[in-house]
Amino acid sequence: MERDAATDEAEIAEIVRGFLALQTRTASDENRPLHRGVHTKGVCAKAVFEVLDVAKGRAPALATRLARGIYAQPRSYPATVRFSNSDPHLNDDWSPDIRGLAFSVELVRFGSSYAGAQVARQDYSLQSAPALVFNDVRALLVFAKVAAAPNQAAGLGSLSFRDQSIFARTMVSVIEKTRQPVRPYQQLRYWSAAPFRHGSEDVVKYSASPAPANGAHPLEMGNPNALRDELIRHLNEDGTMSSFHIGLQFLDTDRMTHEGKRRDASFWIENAAVEWPEAQAPFHTVARLTLLSKSQLSAEACEASYIDVAENSTVDSAPIGGVNRVRRYVVAASRNARRSGPQQVEDASFRGST
Repeated sequence: MERDAATDEAEIAEIVRGFLALQTRTASDENRPLHRGVHTKGVCAKAVFEVLDVAKGRAPALATRLARGIYAQPRSYPATVRFSNSDPHLNDDWSPDIRGLAFSVELVRFGSSYAGAQVARQDYSLQSAPALVFNDVRALLVFAKVAAAPNQAAGLGSLSFRDQSIFARTMVSVIEKTRQPVRPYQQLRYWSAAPFRHGSEDVVKYSASPAPANGAHPLEMGNPNALRDELIRHLNEDGTMSSFHIGLQFLDTDRMTHEGKRRDASFWIENAAVEWPEAQAPFHTVARLTLLSKSQLSAEACEASYIDVAENSTVDSAPIGGVNRVRRYVVAASRNARRSGPQQVEDASFRGST
């Protein structure tokens, strides 16, 4: 269902260079050390990831389809979560932005684990919009060319008319998706936006929906860290911790349509800016993610942590699609840059160095 996975190395290297340049430039603009290339501002805490009984109350065929990988058996796992703003700058929390929820589930701990684990953990990366701003590898490449230029005008001037149109569409998507009400992290819904395998036959997207009982105080107007401070207050003061219902949405080409037409599987997998319609392909709840009281990680521990859905995924849940294939190199390069500086990793990162 995927297009050619052998993305040209030169394109991958150029995308990596562009995002490293953006990461370095934002740090320089704000006179600070290198942080993450995107989702720069965040707060981390501990949680529990509870796999539910997917057979309960469901038709046998659906239950069998859901029961793949770690979802095959009810079980609880320790998890670490990170809520964030997606912008590469350390912006005021009231600035328009897409919010993020990323978390890592420990599959192997104390000798009792998910029996099918080939890795020690399974990572998830979700955002408060159901589709990505970058549609495909070409959109990533065009953005990277502009990001790597001395200034945006120079970058845009170097693009062909076709690529300028692609860049414009990406920027329109950014504006549309960042026009979100500013609400507490624990009361937002999040989507994976990109697709993942689910067993050997299915492809899914994930969603994390806030439980109706998730509590929050009104955000403090004028506080540039209102989202962070409210989440920390919730962790330290509230008696009941927030939780999220984790759902799976199956790729169902027989039911899903875009602009009134049915599309093949490759279309839905490779066009990451296209939303999968929930009315035609609903989410099915398979797990619950619950925050732990008074479990905030220190700023240093949070900064040292990372989420990598390519490196930390089982065969049953591997990321697929062009954007995911390229994202693995960008994520690795950004992480390496934080550890050793961008110049040391720029030329090697596209080969998969982690």
